[in-house]
Amino acid sequence: MWTVIYIAPNKLIAEKYKRVLTDEGMLVQLRPIGSAHLGEHASVEILVPESEAEEAHEIITGAMGS
Repeated sequence: MWTVIYIAPNKLIAEKYKRVLTDEGMLVQLRPIGSAHLGEHASVEILVPESEAEEAHEIITGAMGS
């Protein structure tokens, strides 16, 4: 089962955190929230397998500080 670990304010930030997580060997999915007409400005959910959620959240939190 996939679990949301973070909601990015836009696609650019979501892609940045996806790259950080995949570099750590995690599986990651991105899922846009809201209307399709918002395009790049729509919020995006970052999801990982439930078994990796805690570790992924720690990695994202660390990446936010840098």
